[in-house]
Amino acid sequence: MHFLDHGEGRPVLLLHGNPTWCFLWRKVMTGLEDRGLRLVAPDLIGLGLSDKPRALHEHTLRNHGQAVLELVERLDLRDVVLGVQDWGGPIGAWVAARSGGRVTGLVVLNTSVLKPHAYRATAFHRFSHVPLVSDAAFRLFNFPVPVLGRAQGDARSISGDVARAYAWPLRHVVDRAAPLAMARMVPDREDHPTVPELTDGDAWVRGFRGPAELVWGLRDPILARALKRHREALPHARVTETQAGHFLQEEVPDEIAAALRRVAGVESVAG
Repeated sequence: MHFLDHGEGRPVLLLHGNPTWCFLWRKVMTGLEDRGLRLVAPDLIGLGLSDKPRALHEHTLRNHGQAVLELVERLDLRDVVLGVQDWGGPIGAWVAARSGGRVTGLVVLNTSVLKPHAYRATAFHRFSHVPLVSDAAFRLFNFPVPVLGRAQGDARSISGDVARAYAWPLRHVVDRAAPLAMARMVPDREDHPTVPELTDGDAWVRGFRGPAELVWGLRDPILARALKRHREALPHARVTETQAGHFLQEEVPDEIAAALRRVAGVESVAG
C-alpha cells in the first residue's frame, strides 16, 4: 500500500474512493499544513501507486478495509480524525468500527457510510454488471477515468494535466481490475456480499458521538441526494453545502480543510 505521511501531531486519515488516488487530497492537504497535524493519505489497494491485484474477487469491502486497518495499526494512529469520500466512506466506517476507538473525529464528503434502505443502483452501477460490455469499458477504455469531469459541478476541475494525473496509475490494461470490481461492490440486492460490512459501518456511524461535519457537493449526479440520510444519521454534525460535484476535493478544498481543522480542534492555530 502506497501512502503519504506528512507532518506531526494529531493524525488525519484521508480516504479516497473509486477510481481516484491520494492525489485527490492534495489541495485539502495544503490547507492542513503547519497546523500540528499528521496527514496520512493512502492509495487504496488496486488504485494509485499501490499494488494492483488483477482478480476481481480480491476487491471486497472487507479486504480493502482490512488493508487500511492494518496501516492504521502499523502506524499506531490514535485519536484519528477520519476524512472520507466515495468508497473511502464505507471503508473508513468499517475500519473505525474495528479500530478499538482509534477514530475520534469524522468529516464525511459525498459518499454513503450507511447501509442502503433500498437497493436501487444508479445507471453507472447497473452498467458495471452488464456482461462483457462493462468488462470492455472498464478494462480496455479505462472507464470511468476519462469522464470524471462529468461528475463535477465544473467539468474543468478535472481536465488537462489533472485528468491525466488520474489516468496515469491505470495506464496499463492489466491494472484496471479495481475500478470495475469496486463499481460492482455497490449492493444491488439485500443478500449482496458487501451488506454485512456496510451494516457494521452503519452501526458505528449512528453511534458516533464525537465531533463530526458533513461537506457536500450538491451538483453530484451520483450522491447529492444522500445528504439527507447522512444529516439524519449524524444529527449533531455541522453541514456545509456547496455547488461542487462528486470529487469535491478538486472544487472546494478550502471548505473541506476548514471542516477538518474544526473537527481536529486546530482552527485557531496560525498557519
